[in-house]
Amino acid sequence: MTILFTFICSFSASYFFNVIYDSPRRIFIPAGFAGASGYLVYFILHEYLNMDSIYCSLLGSLTLGLLSHIMSRVFKAPVVLFMIPGIIPLVPGSIAFRATQQLVTLNFAEASDTFIRAILIAGSIALGLLISDQLSKSLNISHLWKVKRNRL
Repeated sequence: MTILFTFICSFSASYFFNVIYDSPRRIFIPAGFAGASGYLVYFILHEYLNMDSIYCSLLGSLTLGLLSHIMSRVFKAPVVLFMIPGIIPLVPGSIAFRATQQLVTLNFAEASDTFIRAILIAGSIALGLLISDQLSKSLNISHLWKVKRNRL
């Protein structure tokens, strides 16, 4: 039940960010699915396998990136329309808020530790997207899925 609720919440976050992002309507549901899948990988690894959130963010963004490249080929849309709304559930906003709150309350030791953790999570998200981009370029996913392209 928790996994289903997490999937629905992360799907709606990605879906409605896509609405705000003003992308084409045919992309709303696939982009929501990509974002929900990336966060679901994060959630399962973090909650059930007790991995650190930095590694979970890396693997979640790697999943998101690979799904984004596949969906961009299938739906003939730019990868950015799937990636940007998809990383919204993965972004460590509450950790950065907690670090700022600790900084304002003059708790510098905990604030620096929390800021470093937020930066490491954000870096792992960027690294996962970079690895997925390089994997999709080297594997040439379009040949695996046999998606026909319009050649001019």
